[in-house]
Amino acid sequence: MPALWSERADMAESAIISRHLRPLWALPGTELGVVGWPPTRRERAFFSWHYWWQAHLIDCAVDAANRVPTPARRKRIAQIVRSHRLRNITGWTNDYYDDMAWLAIAVERAERTQGVTEARGGLAALEKKLYEGWNDEVGGGVPWRIGSDYFNAPANGPAGIALLRLGRYSRAQQIADWIDAHLRHPESGLVLDGVHLPSGEIEYPTFTYCQGVVLGLETELAMATGESRHLERVHRLLAAVEEQMTTAGIVHGGGGGDGGLFNGILIRYLAVVAMMLPGEGREQIADRRLAAEIVLTSAAAAWSNRLDLEGEPLFGVDWRHPARLPGGSAGAGHFTSGGSVTASAVPERDLSTQLSGWMLLEAAHQVSAAGF
Repeated sequence: MPALWSERADMAESAIISRHLRPLWALPGTELGVVGWPPTRRERAFFSWHYWWQAHLIDCAVDAANRVPTPARRKRIAQIVRSHRLRNITGWTNDYYDDMAWLAIAVERAERTQGVTEARGGLAALEKKLYEGWNDEVGGGVPWRIGSDYFNAPANGPAGIALLRLGRYSRAQQIADWIDAHLRHPESGLVLDGVHLPSGEIEYPTFTYCQGVVLGLETELAMATGESRHLERVHRLLAAVEEQMTTAGIVHGGGGGDGGLFNGILIRYLAVVAMMLPGEGREQIADRRLAAEIVLTSAAAAWSNRLDLEGEPLFGVDWRHPARLPGGSAGAGHFTSGGSVTASAVPERDLSTQLSGWMLLEAAHQVSAAGF
């Protein structure tokens, strides 16, 4: 069914383009994602823009261009990358290691797979920040933000993936070993959100995207190093995800706002497991098949539960349930004192939620095209 999933991914891409993409401040040659639809005046003017959401917009645009390369898609990637730098005003980096890691992953893929070089200098700056973020004084790990005592999976997982893809194998392996030692719950097997250091106070919530980034990092380390501990960690974590974070094979939703991206990120890296986990042993074959099944089952559910608006899909905040139509821009997400973005009153209006739907369909095409 690769052709069917490709057609559906095209429709998800078209929906994002028509509802969310706009020139930045009316500047020619720019495009950025408006963070809500229907948008507020602040959102249309890009007063609210959410750095890490835009990084995932780039990543999704790269998915589409890799699936069916076209000049228009390459141009769009370059425009979004350029606009990201302009809107960030002070440069490519900011104070949040998780933000910088997501952008590094996206622009590295854009350059490697599509030849988009707009962020070449920026990628070097991001790599330096991420590499030097490792803190030996508290026993390792990368903090959530510069100067913070909170060391969490959403910063360390993507930082490890970015550094691995940039050739920093030893640091990526250090990060993976640190996560396994500090953030794996001994009973559930899931990856916890984070730990305060040096106090050792643990934050116990478990989120889908924390599992996703660790699955992706361990899978790519298994390929790069051939060391068995990475295969073992993927197997253990994948089983915990299936048991505790899916229902009937469908990944649970993470809410809107920042949470709108959580289930899509897990799906992205389940697709990495399905397509890249090395080994021909019974366990590795079963793990690849299970990861692909979760991707395809979730995609079928999300598509079945979408709203169809003028021929373009609107995805639900939880793929197990029917999507709801946003009733205007009231209740738009806002920043909390902790720096996260809350959900809109109807989370389907959030760009994050719709990016997860697009990410899901691109992943379904990838695993379907790989023969699952």
